[in-house]
Amino acid sequence: MTLAMAQDTTLIDAMAGDADAFDALLAPLLDPAYRLAVVLLQNRTEAEDAVQEAALKAWSRLRQLRGDRSQLRPWFLSVVANECRMSRRRPWWSVLRQPVLEGGARTSEDDTVRGMDLERAIRRLPIDDRLALFAHFYLDLPLEESARLMGVSLGSAKSRIYRAARRLRPGVALEEVIQTR
Repeated sequence: MTLAMAQDTTLIDAMAGDADAFDALLAPLLDPAYRLAVVLLQNRTEAEDAVQEAALKAWSRLRQLRGDRSQLRPWFLSVVANECRMSRRRPWWSVLRQPVLEGGARTSEDDTVRGMDLERAIRRLPIDDRLALFAHFYLDLPLEESARLMGVSLGSAKSRIYRAARRLRPGVALEEVIQTR
């Protein structure tokens, strides 16, 4: 039996209700899903909750997956993105949160400043723009999978990624000007 056949068997078993098969399918997707949720929610605890809720929804709605196993990653990441959107709509989201400053080893002070500028500029983008940039550049998804994750056509995905990158650059440039004065 080839690897592709074994993978399809795992998907079929998961769709039939086999929890172990579902775990095997979902395990390699949890890290990218968590990274996506952190980018969208900007809070690690809420990201963990969103991925957990998305996994439960994926388990209950696995039969809605159209296509073969190659469609699983964009489908699950779109479930995670939708769960992140839903969590932002909840009333408790309006509570003021203080930013978490993370320390990390950087090579130089200039790299630290550039990294902070980029992070600030990304955080200022609307959630759909962050999703477009993250899916395409950080997760390195092909345009087709990025489009499916965003829930738009291929042409719309290209436009969103381009516009988000264009919106990002002026924010970074402004930060660079402010830092040099």
